[in-house]
Amino acid sequence: MITRRNLLGVLGAGVAGARLVDARSEAAPIQSAQRGAPPGGDGRGQADVPVRKVKTTPLFKSPEGYPNAIAVAPDGLWIAEQKSDNAHLVDWNGKVLKTVRTESKNTSGMGYGGGYIWMAANAAPQGIFQTDPSSRTISHRQIPLGPRENGGGCHGVEYVDGKLWIAALRLRGILRVDATTWQPEMLIPYSVPRAHGVACNGKAIWMVTGNERGAGLIKYDAETGRTLEIAEFAASDCDPHGLAWHDGVLYSCDAGIHPGWPENQSPTHGYIFRIDFLKSEI
Repeated sequence: MITRRNLLGVLGAGVAGARLVDARSEAAPIQSAQRGAPPGGDGRGQADVPVRKVKTTPLFKSPEGYPNAIAVAPDGLWIAEQKSDNAHLVDWNGKVLKTVRTESKNTSGMGYGGGYIWMAANAAPQGIFQTDPSSRTISHRQIPLGPRENGGGCHGVEYVDGKLWIAALRLRGILRVDATTWQPEMLIPYSVPRAHGVACNGKAIWMVTGNERGAGLIKYDAETGRTLEIAEFAASDCDPHGLAWHDGVLYSCDAGIHPGWPENQSPTHGYIFRIDFLKSEI
């Protein structure tokens, strides 16, 4: 099993894009950035990492207008509202099917699985709130590898087969945690200034990013942490926050609250939208 000491010992190198930790191999290194195969980062400078363009299409507005995270469910789509911290289950036309109240604050990440909603608080008391469909809090736990009372903020959560992938701001990486034991298992470091929602697609994980170029996506190999692909948004596209994968398509939400912007500046604030990849020009 991975130990706190093992993971902390490689965090510095990992954030620089040189190493990644996997519990199955203790502190197993992968190729260094100098050898052209860095884990995490933003993938720029790698000749074998394609950069693609996207088109965004607004679908419907969220129930309260401040959607900061989304998660796919069998019945539709869960939406986490940033201001109220409510979770709304809607169908794919935006009709509200259920509303769950949570104790999360400034919710910025959301997962659904195991019969529970997993809400990531990005304000005190921080941490991940496990909530059942009756609005009952099952657990509240901090992101591992930090102070017991405050593991730092979070900008994305995805539940997959009993594991949570957490975009942990303090660690500057996507941390995989066992949802039952709460043991950290793997870290994919990133080097972008702003990270947000995450979504898994088979053996790959996508993350919303933001830098001086604008918004984008990074696709990582979920087993090795290697950067596989980059996508860039145009200035006219919707502003991505949360992220979800459904039937071969990525979906996101425009929270209407963006660091450094006046509230609701984005023309598509409050909307759920789909992301389509444009064909490369030959």
